[in-house]
Amino acid sequence: MARKRSLHLTDAELRLMEVLWKKGKATVSEVLEGLDNNVPLAYSTVLTTLRILEHKGYLQHAKDGRAFVYRPLVKRDQARESAVTHLLRRFFEDSPELLMLSLMEKQQISATELARLRKRIEGEKP
Repeated sequence: MARKRSLHLTDAELRLMEVLWKKGKATVSEVLEGLDNNVPLAYSTVLTTLRILEHKGYLQHAKDGRAFVYRPLVKRDQARESAVTHLLRRFFEDSPELLMLSLMEKQQISATELARLRKRIEGEKP
């Protein structure tokens, strides 16, 4: 039985999940092929990381001949929401306002992005 999902993905886990979210399902070899060539990983490393992700509850596998085919159980937006929740709790005292203020003070936000944010805050669709 899978254990409770951790609140966030490591960088290595996220790279593999990105491939699986894009493909929908994949074997270890297909995940390897889908990775950025700038991140050379061994087959065994990818396999181990996929097993960890499955143990965490992010993936499920099915046997297809001799290969295991992995598919995500967690959607990208669910993982993103979990990561933001973790970030809020850990660094921003559970305050979306503190997070937004930090982003606005430290990041360059374009006028277009600010306009979209204002519409969201006002309850309109951008």
